[in-house]
Amino acid sequence: MDRAKLAVWKFASCDGCQLSLLDCEDELLELADIVDIAYFKEASSREVEGPYDLSLVEGSITTAHDRDRIVEVRRQSRALITIGACATAGGVQALRNFSDVEDFAAIVYAEPQYIATLATSTPISAHVTVDFELQGCPINKHQLLEVISSFLHRRPPQVPAHSVCIECKLRGNVCVWVAHGTPCMGPITHAGCGAICPSYDRGCYGCYGPKENPNTGSLVHWWQEELGAEQATVIENLRNFNAEAPAFAHESRRLAGEAGQESGDDQK
Repeated sequence: MDRAKLAVWKFASCDGCQLSLLDCEDELLELADIVDIAYFKEASSREVEGPYDLSLVEGSITTAHDRDRIVEVRRQSRALITIGACATAGGVQALRNFSDVEDFAAIVYAEPQYIATLATSTPISAHVTVDFELQGCPINKHQLLEVISSFLHRRPPQVPAHSVCIECKLRGNVCVWVAHGTPCMGPITHAGCGAICPSYDRGCYGCYGPKENPNTGSLVHWWQEELGAEQATVIENLRNFNAEAPAFAHESRRLAGEAGQESGDDQK
């Protein structure tokens, strides 16, 4: 029986989610026994031509070249899974979506006229059909292995959709919000990190993006009305690793008076 062909692709990102796959170590060796890792530039110069049974895609779309390239990746892939905040929500680089990218380029580059970039950073799903989105910055390697296994065996992935608050309860943490009045994104953030920050008496930063059906408006109300958080602080927390995730972006735009704006229009 032929082994399934696995490809791992990089777009605009820091490579952290690909490193999470390499961090699997022993599990990765077992995976290599049942799949053919046909394309994975982070790990090997070996290239096997498609089509591929499963593609993992890290990174957001920030250039016209990548916008065209992801269409070709989708064409060659039976199943396509996006991994990490960049691929699922535009990443921290999506902060450009709330301002003028030319202003940023002028500040960073001595010759900005040579920079070819799109005005926005958008998730892979804004351009092609995605079969599953695995959130996180970086992703949870155990969740990644579960997703890969599920697609190889053609079953639904068993990735929890609950919030970081559940992880806090499972760890026996005292709620930093209730006990100390610390603003925390945990109630609306997808589980996966193991509640790292609240375990050290810090509020959650929302690294894993919105949980299923988050009530972002309610969290913002409580932060402002009960904890006295300034509007700028709330917006900064929503515009973080998952700034362009719809549940976060809509609320941050509402607070900033930008509710009528939509990103990515120039790319579609």
